Amino acid sequence: MKLISWNVNGLRAAMQKGFPKFFKSVDADIFCIQETKMQEDQIDIEIANLFSKYYSYWNSAVKKGYSGTAIFTKKEPISVKYGIGIEEHDQEGRVITLEFKDFYLVNCYTPNSKRELERLNYRMIWEDEMRKYLSNLDKLKPVIYCGDLNVAHKEIDLKNPQTNHKNAGFTNEEREKMTQLLNKGFTDSFRYLYPTKENCYTWWSYMFNAREKNVGWRIDYFIVSKSIEKQIKESIIYSEITGSDHCPVGIEI
Repeated sequence: MKLISWNVNGLRAAMQKGFPKFFKSVDADIFCIQETKMQEDQIDIEIANLFSKYYSYWNSAVKKGYSGTAIFTKKEPISVKYGIGIEEHDQEGRVITLEFKDFYLVNCYTPNSKRELERLNYRMIWEDEMRKYLSNLDKLKPVIYCGDLNVAHKEIDLKNPQTNHKNAGFTNEEREKMTQLLNKGFTDSFRYLYPTKENCYTWWSYMFNAREKNVGWRIDYFIVSKSIEKQIKESIIYSEITGSDHCPVGIEI
């Protein structure tokens, strides 16, 4: 089974930057996107046709043009849940959970702590609630958790760790929350297969030719329950795919 996750930084913009070509060529069983930046009533014919052979699930933010997630799956899920059941966290369209026979799939766009870390306190609360949510699902059946999780976990996961310790996405607080999640019985699929592989990134700033120089961060993940880690066949970073400031990531399991 092949799953893909991609922060498209606006689906309507990505449609003009090669998204349809990649979507068709990768032929995933399940394709998750973050930062759709659109409401369902903004789906046009081109988008509808692209996803016509898939079951489609959208979770849009209350605020228009902001955040949002979607999942496209060839197989119909048993159940669908939008958000995590806490109103404070469910206004920005950040989480969709699909239940299948053998696993839960959770697609997530984690809040950014922002410049000056103005949203770090909220981020800490979010992380604790997400960890509880995922742990409760994991008690029922294995979980595949993917998306833009807005944290580079280890120094190997970004180009310039020494200058970023106090910047959003690489604070000690955010990294510790990822450690806590993994310690609760979850596995980072990419590092499971490639624990020492360097210069593997999924996001690059639009400034200073960062992508051309590969000055990036690995902040997009497929994380799975430890109980199914041995079923990970491949974990892929599609760094050659443009169209967003993030590239797609994938897992074969």
